[in-house]
Amino acid sequence: MWSTAQQMLTDRLTPPGGGGRKHATDKVAVEFGLDGKPAHLDYSPYIRLYRHEWRRLRADTPLTLSEQELRQLQGQNELVSLEEVADIYLPLSRLLNLYVRASQDLFQATSEFLGHPCAKVPYIIGMAGSVAVGKSTTARILKALLGRWPNHPKVDLITTDGYLYSNQELEDRGLMMRKGFPESYNLRELIAFLANVKAGRPHLKIPMYSHHEYDVIPGAFIEVNQPDIVIVEGLNVLQTSQSMQGDPHQIFVSDFFDFTIYVDADTDVIRRFYIDRFMTFREKAAGDPTSFFHRFAAMSHSEALQHANRVWHEINEVNLLENILPTRERAQLVLDKGVDHSVQNVYLRKL
Repeated sequence: MWSTAQQMLTDRLTPPGGGGRKHATDKVAVEFGLDGKPAHLDYSPYIRLYRHEWRRLRADTPLTLSEQELRQLQGQNELVSLEEVADIYLPLSRLLNLYVRASQDLFQATSEFLGHPCAKVPYIIGMAGSVAVGKSTTARILKALLGRWPNHPKVDLITTDGYLYSNQELEDRGLMMRKGFPESYNLRELIAFLANVKAGRPHLKIPMYSHHEYDVIPGAFIEVNQPDIVIVEGLNVLQTSQSMQGDPHQIFVSDFFDFTIYVDADTDVIRRFYIDRFMTFREKAAGDPTSFFHRFAAMSHSEALQHANRVWHEINEVNLLENILPTRERAQLVLDKGVDHSVQNVYLRKL
């Protein structure tokens, strides 16, 4: 049997997604998990903050969201409370405000050194994580909170869904069953957009995606016009890959980020999130033939559950384990969620 000291060490070294829970890629509890190598706590690249420890880091940051505003920001199956905002998102907005302010000071110093004003460059936050883990809700809440700080009032949120190839093109390429995998995105256009944002160019346009229709909307765009902060949310935004043969200078989406966040939970917990969301979308689409999920309304409850489980295991779980989860160790901050979507631990990378 393990001694009490050994058990305490195991608890402290449990990886993000932790609390004793494991992803399929995790090995044993005493491994830190992010790099898959045995590590003493002192050598971990992350500081683990339990919820009660993280909550105190809010300091005197005021709660600027109302209950009504919060209801408009949360997802279909994510009932985020004001307590969750105060405990988790206010400390995070305070941390990010400090980082943005430091970046703005450095920008001002550079302008002073050069002797002339430079084009305004936004601070870019990348947010990754599995389908259904709650990235979109996290991103929307952060956008609302960050926009209430006086030194960076203009915050834009973009999702990489707009850079998915259209369903027709995915069909033509034989990629419809790989939708959400790295190869299903027009990365060239996404990288070009981020390069233009970082260059301070105004009036940029990004394509719109409809979750209602499950497709990119032809001819529809969102304008991004020199914001203070841009939050980029997507499944694979932290990913790198093997450079193309003969091309040692390949650029990745993550190269443009100033700060990165990974929203995490145990794989089986995310599966439940996904199935609950699928069933909710199916129920809401029963009377709406324009919805992509209307096609599942005629299924019995058990048939719909079976279909959702199959899609999860054959597509979304594969994408998570092969492409998304391996990027977790690249994040500067990991939000570790429990079964009720509340964040239980925060892992902050040491500087």
